[in-house]
Amino acid sequence: MIGKKLGGRYEILERIGGGGMALVYKGHDLLLNRKVAVKVLRQQYVHDEEFIRRFRREAQAAASLSHPNVVSIYDVGQEGEVHYIVMEYIEGTTLNDLIKEKAPLQVEDAVHYAGQIADALDHAHHNEIIHRDIKPHNILIGKNGRVKVTDFGIARAATSSTITQTGSVVGSVHYFSPEHAKGTNTGEKSDLYSLGIVMYQMLTGRLPFLGESPISVALKHLQEDVEEPRKVNPLIPQSVENVILKAMRKKPEERYQSAKQMMADLETCLSPERRNEPKVAFWDAEMMDEERTLVMPAIRPNQLADYKDEEDEKPAYREEPEPVKKKSSWVKPTIWIIILLIILGGMWYLVGYVKKMFAIETVEVPNVVNETLTQAQADLTAAKLSWTIEHDKDSKLPKDTVVRQDPNGIRMNVGTKVTLYVSDGVPKVKMESYIGQSIKDARLKLQALGIKDEQITVTQGTTEDTPDIIQKQTPLVGEEFEVEKVAIAFTVSKAKETFKMPDLVGLSESDAKAQIAKLNLKLPVNGITREKSYKQPKGKVIQQFPFDKNADVSAGSEINLVISDGLPEDAGQLNVSIPVKPTEEGKDSEFKIVVSDAQYENFEYKTEKVTKPQNLDVKVIVSPDKKAVILIKEGDNLVNSITRTYQDYLDQKNGKNVAPTPSPTPGIKQQQNNGPAIPAGGTGSGTNGSTSKPGTGGGN
Repeated sequence: MIGKKLGGRYEILERIGGGGMALVYKGHDLLLNRKVAVKVLRQQYVHDEEFIRRFRREAQAAASLSHPNVVSIYDVGQEGEVHYIVMEYIEGTTLNDLIKEKAPLQVEDAVHYAGQIADALDHAHHNEIIHRDIKPHNILIGKNGRVKVTDFGIARAATSSTITQTGSVVGSVHYFSPEHAKGTNTGEKSDLYSLGIVMYQMLTGRLPFLGESPISVALKHLQEDVEEPRKVNPLIPQSVENVILKAMRKKPEERYQSAKQMMADLETCLSPERRNEPKVAFWDAEMMDEERTLVMPAIRPNQLADYKDEEDEKPAYREEPEPVKKKSSWVKPTIWIIILLIILGGMWYLVGYVKKMFAIETVEVPNVVNETLTQAQADLTAAKLSWTIEHDKDSKLPKDTVVRQDPNGIRMNVGTKVTLYVSDGVPKVKMESYIGQSIKDARLKLQALGIKDEQITVTQGTTEDTPDIIQKQTPLVGEEFEVEKVAIAFTVSKAKETFKMPDLVGLSESDAKAQIAKLNLKLPVNGITREKSYKQPKGKVIQQFPFDKNADVSAGSEINLVISDGLPEDAGQLNVSIPVKPTEEGKDSEFKIVVSDAQYENFEYKTEKVTKPQNLDVKVIVSPDKKAVILIKEGDNLVNSITRTYQDYLDQKNGKNVAPTPSPTPGIKQQQNNGPAIPAGGTGSGTNGSTSKPGTGGGN
């Protein structure tokens, strides 16, 4: 497919991905001059009507959506047996690759991504499209951090049938919902369950359910409770865990009722007001289940009859004989009534007298709420009341202010104690030391305390090796502050400006020093070492470190040099005379001498044009473990090769005659020579009788 043009408009540039149904290529829209992504149905499915329908369904489902967090569809077409969809090209990566690289993700990043996914799902659900395959592989993260939901290959209209097709379940087993696993109807809440699993994976770095086979994973979705995310990653706030647990409830009715509702919860889950949020609790419907197993007493055969008899029985009353009426006498009762009234009158007078003697004074309890403790105590003292003090640590009122009192608004005996609940003031936090930490880490720690970004100001300090490291802070370490009122200031390090390190190898020592000074680099006192070398002449730079050529370096960095101290003591220099003659005497023949020795490798030593037989002189260098090889070429044809070894050098040094050792090339007429030649290195070549060869000696 690479290089092919689809529809005469879309040029396929490279493959960038693929799935079970299609391959994805990066393409170029020749008409609009823009990059596009081209999804092509795999070749093995081009004759499968079911896959073609699913492929077209994806295009129809995505094309009906227009949202910043949904990949846009530009075109759909067919060329021969190639079915393709042209869509928006996203520069970035997939959420799956991001999780593999950085999991667990920062809580803020994970919530930000989940909110955008929920926004995209809300738009799709509003258009009656259920995605049914939400997973990190189908979530693209652009370089600007924007989330794009893609791959509507198995999406269905919200009113369509179940996800089962010809006995199989469509979707990704690690991410689909319990109703998905059972093959029943899926709806909007199934997508929210999958989003909950994606959040779980982003924040813990692992999947909630794993198994040896897809069936075992599906059963876990149906039967097992998920391990709480905070047990895997304690850094997850409780409010965020609550979002995940609610999204992953087994019963759809216990999840969020819509993607919009979940998105609203995500927007506030990191706010300071929710930092102490309790763990979410769900209604346990076990005791309300009419089909649950109960233990009941056995029913006796006559139990119902006995119960009915007991209900029907009526109490029997005893018949009492009528009392015998006696003649009434009014004298005795009258006397007793008079005596009783006299006793009661005496007792009333006595009680009044005693009560007057022991009467206790009562007073109205004054209202001292919102007064300072000192003023409240003064008011209670004036009212002849005492007090006890209780401290209220949750109050936002200033310190030593009365939050409430008990009792209030009633009369009480003089000296009674009134309980005063006094504010401890807004809690204060001690400033920690953030010096030496990155500004990003410091922000996260302060946000965990409830401090907002707008309360933090950052200024640039001095230039350091590592940028964005805190150098100074206000408030200072140990100072107390109120979370809602504090203004925090940090001074952070600036990054050093860098440039590409030039190549100093081959320069003379003075030129290298001048270049180092010009670039504002430093050469340490002991920054130069000298070594014997075959590769560079004496006084030339062999090596530079720790910054090689094209490495990023900043002004003020130290650079060390290794300078050639000439050839090693055991280096052997040989002169080799090579006889050459033209193919046809009187006419020019061009001979090229290529040398490989201890100093150079495949160096074009010289190029000579000769019209008559003559000898060409070649200087080579050998070492105990490196011989010299001279290749003689006429035009592009090898006509001769000569080898010299270190033993040849020793023989020449001791006055012995060195016998020639030519190595003729099969099928090539051998030029006569009077001795083997040894390659010498360098850069450049000579023509018309001229030669070019660098001086001997140098870096290793």
